[in-house]
Amino acid sequence: MSRPRIDYFFTLVSPWCYLGNRVFAEMARRHEAEIVYKPFDAGAVFKVSGGLPLARRAPQRQAYRLIELQRWRDIRGLKLALHPKHFPADPSLSHRMLLAALREGADVGPFVQAVLQAVWVEEEDIGDPGTLVRLADGSELDGARLLELSSEPAIRAAETASTEEAVARDVFGAPFYVLNGEPFWGQDRLEMLDRALASGRAPFRAGDPR
Repeated sequence: MSRPRIDYFFTLVSPWCYLGNRVFAEMARRHEAEIVYKPFDAGAVFKVSGGLPLARRAPQRQAYRLIELQRWRDIRGLKLALHPKHFPADPSLSHRMLLAALREGADVGPFVQAVLQAVWVEEEDIGDPGTLVRLADGSELDGARLLELSSEPAIRAAETASTEEAVARDVFGAPFYVLNGEPFWGQDRLEMLDRALASGRAPFRAGDPR
């Protein structure tokens, strides 16, 4: 039986990615599933999918988001700053450093967790190259080398391609998990993803006659 593969579309500045990341990583480990990391530009995805940046959402939606963050912070048993000092921050550099590490075959899981935690717990600026180098070094990666590689045309092209793939595959938010072509949007769908992995059922499709 082949190893399950989960395409993980995410952005390293999302609180929802932070809240679900450890649960997702443990789930993948338990099911011996491969995680394929696909960072994307949320702004570009919103433009084609009808989403809005946080600052442009209706006040009612912004207020409800804060309640949901508190609920999930409590459910997950995690620390989370509701208004971190450096949010929103541009995650592009962190995404490119991650893609550079992936190109070299590195395990990027610890770096993903470290960057998400830096934003939502430590309230650090992930737009600062020095911060990212330190986080990469602490994740057993070569931060200085990844920073250097991040400016290469090939890495910039990979960043663009990852976002284009997200658009082509109808991704509209983060986190977005895809198993056998079946999408699961949001860390609050992780239980559903877990059940799909455990059962090995055929994927559900839009317009499926079943």
